[in-house]
Amino acid sequence: MPDAPHDLDAWVATLAETLGLGADEHPTGLLLELTRDAAHGVVRPAGPLTTYLVGLAVARGMSVEDAAARTRATIADWKKDASEPA
Repeated sequence: MPDAPHDLDAWVATLAETLGLGADEHPTGLLLELTRDAAHGVVRPAGPLTTYLVGLAVARGMSVEDAAARTRATIADWKKDASEPA
């Protein structure tokens, strides 16, 4: 099974169309970065759940940029708190 950026872009475009989303409604790079940051900064399963929660926030009216910024800040705070001695 192919696993290349073109395949990912094709999948995202196909799913977005199936879900009734426009081509400009899926910032793939931003979402992949947030997924990676959560997976490495919190715990691996947090990656897809984080992306889902960002999607819910955007669906409720928050801009994707604001949701991403808040998410990054929360991940940074989480990492800081986890590294401080109890």
